[in-house]
Amino acid sequence: MENQTVNEGKTAAIVSYLWWIGFIIAYLMNNSKRNAFTGFHLRQALGLNLLSLAASLVSRYVSGTAGAVIAVGALVLWIMGLIGAAQGEEKKVPLLGDQFQDWFKGIA
Repeated sequence: MENQTVNEGKTAAIVSYLWWIGFIIAYLMNNSKRNAFTGFHLRQALGLNLLSLAASLVSRYVSGTAGAVIAVGALVLWIMGLIGAAQGEEKKVPLLGDQFQDWFKGIA
């Protein structure tokens, strides 16, 4: 990816990982001027936010232990995604990154 594209989209990409409000802000920032780097990280962040929500639901309604395991996994993936955005890399999070890119391809 072009260095200019990464530099222009890095701030919004980092913001996208800051919970739901950060995702919405980054989405709105990217909506006015589309940036492929930001779009990549928006898709990853959305998937991780939904994974965290799933961990919460599993913990509450199924098993606290299973929910905790999913939550810790989501936290590790979130840290990896945030570091990738800060370093200007388009690294998919392990295990689910490909699915996030496919499932949320409508988000640019």
